Amino acid sequence: MKVLVIGGAGYIGSHVVKELMRKGHSVAVFDNLSSGLRQNLFSENEFIYGNILIQQDLDAAFARGFDAFVHLAAFKAAGESMVEPEKYSVNNLTGTINIMNAAVRHGCLKMVFSSSAAVFGEPEYLPIDEKHPKNPENYYGFTKLKIEEIMAWYDRLRSLKFAALRYFNAAGYDVEGFPCGLEQKPANLLPVIMETAMGMREKMKVFGTDYDTRDGTCIRDYVHVTDLAVAHVLALDYISKSGESLVVNLGSEKGVTVKEMLETARKITGREIRADYAERRAGDPAALVATSAYAREKLGWVPKHSDVDTLLKSTWEAYRKNAK
Repeated sequence: MKVLVIGGAGYIGSHVVKELMRKGHSVAVFDNLSSGLRQNLFSENEFIYGNILIQQDLDAAFARGFDAFVHLAAFKAAGESMVEPEKYSVNNLTGTINIMNAAVRHGCLKMVFSSSAAVFGEPEYLPIDEKHPKNPENYYGFTKLKIEEIMAWYDRLRSLKFAALRYFNAAGYDVEGFPCGLEQKPANLLPVIMETAMGMREKMKVFGTDYDTRDGTCIRDYVHVTDLAVAHVLALDYISKSGESLVVNLGSEKGVTVKEMLETARKITGREIRADYAERRAGDPAALVATSAYAREKLGWVPKHSDVDTLLKSTWEAYRKNAK
């Protein structure tokens, strides 16, 4: 298939591009490089510089004729979304509607969307499955949930078939070493640990040590970015063959605490990685762990790289490579 990857120069997007190519798809990347990087682009792919807020840019891209598209161009900093909801409204909601309208105008009716576990909010039970109540605790999660609802209506009214993939915590880098462009201004745990290990930060903060968990710190479900990329391609195959839309959770089903991640990072990097312990952050649940049973059933998806050692080793290699 001929696939347009919107946000394909970004961290997750570039890994999705690689997996699509590996499976024989023809890929073009659409990106405004606000957070994506030219170093993440593959020379084999057409690159279209454009902005999802400019309809002419999207029309010009979709007019080239695509069978499907992957949308990874949303802003994703949960904390920032609570301070700047306008920014997230315009980019995530308006931008996505612009993309979908352009796709429909040009007859591109297969869509894979990067949704988020943030649609769930504080878990009522664990592990979290697809039927878990949706009650986002931040505006970012709200935008993802609204987009899922809009996609369902476009399926009903415009026959736009979609797969919404609810990531838990994307982490790691390609185990073959490319792409390896670092996330810009990261707020997630692993990049913060690595920046501290590299000396880019003097020290880091661990938020909350009094949670009802095995060591008092938050538990999160980390999924290697390559495993996520594989899920995108499997989801595209599924909606193409079945003609049905799909919403699935993507997690490793294994929870890791902040302290466990930090201690393993110290062993792998051989660095001190100084950390201060701070108060809990508002809106941080004690534990978030998914069940991926539905993804296994529908897609045959099984994460192969999401163990803690692979997550940390591949991330450490990317940081060291970029420091050279």
